Amino acid sequence: MHSRQSLELRQHQHLALTPQLQQSIKFLQLSTHELELEVAQALLDNPLLEREEEYDTVAPDAVADEAQSQDERWMSVDAGPRASAGSADDEPVRPEAALEETLQEHLLQQLRLTRAGPRDMALASILIEELDDKGYLPTALEDVLACLPPELGVELDELQAALALVQSFDPPGVGARSLDECLCLQLAQLSRHRAGGGEPDEVFRLASEIAKEHLPLLASGNLARLRAALGCEQEVLRAAHGLLLRLEPRPGRHWATKLADYITPDVLIRKSRNRWVASVNPAVMPRLRVNPVYQELLDESPPAPAMHSQLQQAQGLIKSVNQRFVTILRVAQAVVDKQHDYFERGVGAMRPLVLRDIAQELDLHESTVSRATKHKYAQTPWGVIELRRFFGAALQTEDGASTSATAVRSLIVKLVSEESGKKPLSDNQLALKLAEQGIVIARRTVAKYREAAGIEPAILRKARAALERA
Repeated sequence: MHSRQSLELRQHQHLALTPQLQQSIKFLQLSTHELELEVAQALLDNPLLEREEEYDTVAPDAVADEAQSQDERWMSVDAGPRASAGSADDEPVRPEAALEETLQEHLLQQLRLTRAGPRDMALASILIEELDDKGYLPTALEDVLACLPPELGVELDELQAALALVQSFDPPGVGARSLDECLCLQLAQLSRHRAGGGEPDEVFRLASEIAKEHLPLLASGNLARLRAALGCEQEVLRAAHGLLLRLEPRPGRHWATKLADYITPDVLIRKSRNRWVASVNPAVMPRLRVNPVYQELLDESPPAPAMHSQLQQAQGLIKSVNQRFVTILRVAQAVVDKQHDYFERGVGAMRPLVLRDIAQELDLHESTVSRATKHKYAQTPWGVIELRRFFGAALQTEDGASTSATAVRSLIVKLVSEESGKKPLSDNQLALKLAEQGIVIARRTVAKYREAAGIEPAILRKARAALERA
């Protein structure tokens, strides 16, 4: 048997993920904040890269031809009208605020005023650091004890004493391990500090009994059954119920308030000549360029290998940033054209739309459209919303037309807001109401959209209304 060698030429195509393409894909899926961090790091690492406004000291009307030559070096997409360089008030300014005292700092300050020994103060400090935003202790004392070094010889009784010390601090109920313990701590403190008058002892006793053993029954709204379980008079039950309503179920609520997280939209959508037009928000678009001095030096003489690499990186980053906003703008405008009715009439007019529709129209891959809409926000007449919310599955109506899941969800919210508190609409009743408007969907689909809208079941809405009326 003889073997023979031969040479063959074959052609085939394959997609190569070059570093430039990888960077473009990475930048496209970044949020505005993440992109700003990437750009800031690149500015630190590459001396050839700089922001446009960072070193410009020439007046805007100084030399027209010089400004034009600089504009040619800037690789940026048209981002719509820009603020005047001489008007500082036009620049978006994020409000500043002083750092507020945290719950832990508030409790540690009280701890330092006590006469507790160093060991007890250390254990109490550990428990204070374990508290969550509500002021509760979510970790069992046994688990805290297991995390402490054995050589310290800490006993469970010491941790319980430290917890009792923390629970004596302001705000009342802090350090509780459950809702019933939180309410009981507040009731005990109210009982100790009441001066004459106030609620009778019987009311405090009954409120404590409800907090310890009957909170689920109280939450159900069945006050007749609760009164039978307690064996008390109606007036005493109402007084105890009123006392419980005055308590704070989340002692750390005041310290848990945070500064609002402002969302800067990536896209601005305005109406121009009877057409809704999308434009890139100039406030989120970094204006980058290659440093002119370095650029001139590199043009005069061949750059060193390291300098040449940095020049390529700078140019590649500018191109990737520019391409990111070009893609986002294309996708946003296509979405705006598809959802014209939404901008005219609101959420109820949202049309069904899937990623494939935009991808086919723009000759892009679905994954590209997905990256261009994830964590990207648009300023619309109805508020700032994520571009992803413009997409939704289609639901058929009786007349053969289709509506979006978003529109159905908004309709469910409207129906629930108009219902009677005494007789809230069940999922079946909501399905019937929707059917009357030509939208025929199953009860389980209604339940799914109701939960997605953050609406409780009918039984809980009825119980909450009963508690408010009591």
